[in-house]
Amino acid sequence: MLRKIRNNAITGLILVLPIVATIYILYAVFSTLDRILRPIIFLLFGREIYGLGVVLSFVLIVLAGIFGKNVLGRKLIGFSEAFMIRIPLVKQIYITIKQISETVLNKTTTTAFKQVIMIEYPRKGIYQLGFITSAGAHEVELKAGDEIVNIFVPTTPNPTSGMFVMVPKKDVIFLDMSIEEGIKMVLSGGVLIPQCKNAHREK
Repeated sequence: MLRKIRNNAITGLILVLPIVATIYILYAVFSTLDRILRPIIFLLFGREIYGLGVVLSFVLIVLAGIFGKNVLGRKLIGFSEAFMIRIPLVKQIYITIKQISETVLNKTTTTAFKQVIMIEYPRKGIYQLGFITSAGAHEVELKAGDEIVNIFVPTTPNPTSGMFVMVPKKDVIFLDMSIEEGIKMVLSGGVLIPQCKNAHREK
């Protein structure tokens, strides 16, 4: 009975934790911005206006995105990042959050990858998840005497880092999972496993 309760509790945590964590992070961001903007709103209007801080916070986030895309914005962001990574403890937190947020929110990563695959690496019998980025260069295929595919092999928990390998197409195992599912699998270290689309795993 205790084991059943424990298993149900773990399942419940797996289901609830991502939702609660997402809501908490969003709440923390908007609450912080709201607290910063509240005195400014009071100065401008002479009283607090409920909800205006949240609206202004959202507007500021959008404006920050627009500002970050121009030359001056990129330079200021680069200067800020250089300052942040010089602080020992802050450096690790900042880099980790930045890498994960870029991977999850930035569509460039998913559009750059063509298909999820497996290759045997670092030795036969051990499989590594990878993403096809393009077909092999013509010169490479001529020298190799085989059809080559370019593959990016990511690292966990940050799929934006990894290594680039060129592998004969005949040695590549093609998977049906989507790019998003593959990235989630790498991010979670294999905890999040996508359902097989074509067949059920034999028991």
